[in-house]
Amino acid sequence: MDNVTLYRSYIHDLLSEYGQYRPSYGQVDVEQISDLAHDHYQLLTVGWNGYERIHGCVFHIDIKDGKIWIQHDGTEEGIAHRLVERGVPKTDIVLAFHVPFRRQFTEFAPE
Repeated sequence: MDNVTLYRSYIHDLLSEYGQYRPSYGQVDVEQISDLAHDHYQLLTVGWNGYERIHGCVFHIDIKDGKIWIQHDGTEEGIAHRLVERGVPKTDIVLAFHVPFRRQFTEFAPE
């Protein structure tokens, strides 16, 4: 199995795992979004808490040029660390939510 296929599998596992968690407040759905043709993946919360609209991204991941680009990470432990636990090398993970010049100072790929 090539790396990209394996990375897709890992991302889908994370979507499924985090997709089972429900907020303890309001009428909120958790949506797992996968664009397999373009390798875009998101986990969203959508709904209402009383009169307050809930719409937010838990995490957003893309696969570009064989690397996992974490565009947004709203998890406590960090999606990058969960991917490393599964065997993804840090050199294949880009923390895209950091401004490009700061990425060189992380333990992950700058691009």
